[in-house]
Amino acid sequence: MLRLASKRIFSQNKIATRALSSAVAESSATAGPPSVFDSIVKLNFVDPSGARRTIPAYVGKSLYETCDVNGIDLGPASVGGAVEAVRSDTWTEPLYGEGPSTGYDHVLLVGNGADTAAPITPHEKSALGDYWDEDEIFPESRLACMVTVTKEMDGMTVYVPDRIVDDIP
Repeated sequence: MLRLASKRIFSQNKIATRALSSAVAESSATAGPPSVFDSIVKLNFVDPSGARRTIPAYVGKSLYETCDVNGIDLGPASVGGAVEAVRSDTWTEPLYGEGPSTGYDHVLLVGNGADTAAPITPHEKSALGDYWDEDEIFPESRLACMVTVTKEMDGMTVYVPDRIVDDIP
């Protein structure tokens, strides 16, 4: 009798397992396995001479890190750390970073996803004003270290203006 009861329980578990596993297998087959290409976007860079270059960028990295990895020289990094992070519509978390320390990595964001970049902070605006003349700063001006790449930025154009002389001994 014990053997008969255990067979019934085991067969019911086996049926339930098969039913659940087929549903899981079916849903995962349509979605496909995750890929690194899901986290990569293409950005178009235009240098001061007008030469264009399309480079891959990882979602979540800063524009400065992307340029550094791909051999685009933006000058010294502004590595002060983020001052705050927007966590929701109602909550902005203070991160107690110093903000940008220099304004050398000035870029202009245009096209797809440029509006998805976080709004310019007062610290960033101050750093741009300290290092660049008023006629060189535009509404699209940002510091590359302060812009985090998002999926919506796929195909965005980034203009790199003439550099400030930063290698004077």
